[in-house]
Amino acid sequence: MLPDFASRVVAWQRAHGRHDLPWQGGHDPYPVWVSEIMLQQTRVDSVIPYYTRFLARFPDLATLAAADEDDVLALWSGLGYYSRARNLHATARRILAEHDGRFPIDPEVLATLPGIGRSTAAAIAALAFGQRRAILDGNVKRVLARVFGIEGWPGERAVENELWRLADALLPDRDLRAYTQGLMDLGATLCTRAAPRCEVCPLGETCLAHRQGRQRRLPAPRPRKSVPERSVAMLVLLHAGSVLLEKRPPTGVWGGLWSLPECAEAEEPGEVAECLGCRVVDAVALPIVSHAFTHFRLRIQPWRLRAQPLPGAAEPGRLWLDLNDIEGAALPSPVRRILLDARA
Repeated sequence: MLPDFASRVVAWQRAHGRHDLPWQGGHDPYPVWVSEIMLQQTRVDSVIPYYTRFLARFPDLATLAAADEDDVLALWSGLGYYSRARNLHATARRILAEHDGRFPIDPEVLATLPGIGRSTAAAIAALAFGQRRAILDGNVKRVLARVFGIEGWPGERAVENELWRLADALLPDRDLRAYTQGLMDLGATLCTRAAPRCEVCPLGETCLAHRQGRQRRLPAPRPRKSVPERSVAMLVLLHAGSVLLEKRPPTGVWGGLWSLPECAEAEEPGEVAECLGCRVVDAVALPIVSHAFTHFRLRIQPWRLRAQPLPGAAEPGRLWLDLNDIEGAALPSPVRRILLDARA
């Protein structure tokens, strides 16, 4: 164990770390929580504009808890991993109902709330409440794996357990906020995956990966698996400047968002449209859209259909959205892209 590990991280963070992120500067757990959820599997530069819009619309927990889920998902649209938005909304309501609207201080209690695991709970406890709790997000895993030469993929249980042991053992007794932020900053700005800047890293002299030239091999990458491709056809049913949308199931891909009606590529789009209560005037195949998820790639064949609605076309779970309202709707990003192309 390195006796000066924490002090080096703290000193570096105060001199060179990030101090102007929009969720920094206070001890209110609400913005810390929102930012930590948004930052799960997403880069800071992608999160900032979403975070700014989200806090402008939902400035506190009570406002978020009172919001309609569609409004929450609309502001999240394009950020991906939509279960995070649903969990954020559900947690706000839980805290309001079960904790009188006050964030639990105990990280073990925080970790039981939707979307808040051990590391996120610890980050809230450390950054908002100054508690002595270890975090282990993706950036911190990379820093610890390199500095201490930990072999293996961090997603493996044994490797993750070893990283947690290190994270707990390295915790300082003071300066917890600067230390926690410093670890995240090091991983995000210096100890990056592809091009680590070891020459200016405060831990470079003692980092085993740097000394042994193994920065690019540590931590080990996720084992490669073939990525399956799925295909689907989406129907862009247009009438009087509006498009027919369907509500996705609350769980699964794009859960809770509004999307285009789907059918198998082998099906006749016009026949499917009739089942939706629309008589098709004409149909045109649009360019294929490809969208990558974590575990598969989706190949979308959009069809632009001029349609005449029949009774039942806007039954519960469906709506006709004005094409001018596409940008503010709770839509998956590839669906929004298809609609913007269709509108052009």
